[in-house]
Amino acid sequence: MAAGKLTGRDPAADYRRDRRRLVERLRDGGVSDLAVLHAFDSVPRHAFVPEVMRARAYEDVPLPIGRGQTISSPTIHALSLEYAEIRPGHRVLEVGTGAGFQTALLAALGAVVYSIERIASLYETAARTLGRLGVEARLMHGDGSLGWPKYAPFRAIIVGAAAARPPKALFNQLADGGRLIVPVGTRRQELRRYTRRGDDFARETITGARFVPLIEDEPRGEGPR
Repeated sequence: MAAGKLTGRDPAADYRRDRRRLVERLRDGGVSDLAVLHAFDSVPRHAFVPEVMRARAYEDVPLPIGRGQTISSPTIHALSLEYAEIRPGHRVLEVGTGAGFQTALLAALGAVVYSIERIASLYETAARTLGRLGVEARLMHGDGSLGWPKYAPFRAIIVGAAAARPPKALFNQLADGGRLIVPVGTRRQELRRYTRRGDDFARETITGARFVPLIEDEPRGEGPR
């Protein structure tokens, strides 16, 4: 007999209730894009965290996913998506697939998703999870700081690790009018949005942040400050 039968609890119902509470917290915290909130309501975050962490899956906190990496807090993901202004059909590059949760959120928003992960074990786990959930995304194991030139330009690029300055390759692969969402800094970090206007990039600070460092295989050119 299943554990849910013995305890009288339905884990699936618990997750649905927790997910809706999370959506309410995000809305109360200032996230106003209805498409982003709907994506959070439809994507099961518990499916992307280790089983021992699933009881905390819908808390608004980052959680460890192995190899010294974390899945970002829901607020950070929500702000990144809201400021990226994703619309159906937009071609989006994600640098740092991680567990694949944000990948699934992007797909739920209707984006054409390209995602790069440099840690092989995370790439493989994310690919299995996304495949099991039927999420359509093109994944690559490699150095995300180089972007993915074959499929550029991108309407949005979202980076899941911090660098002292964003890699130049990502600016080069951004479409005109496109948005780069990236954490910048070492000891003190901030999540920024860069919007491309021709050869210029308007910079905005979204919020303070704390991300793992962006690891590049070789030193690369740096983009705007």
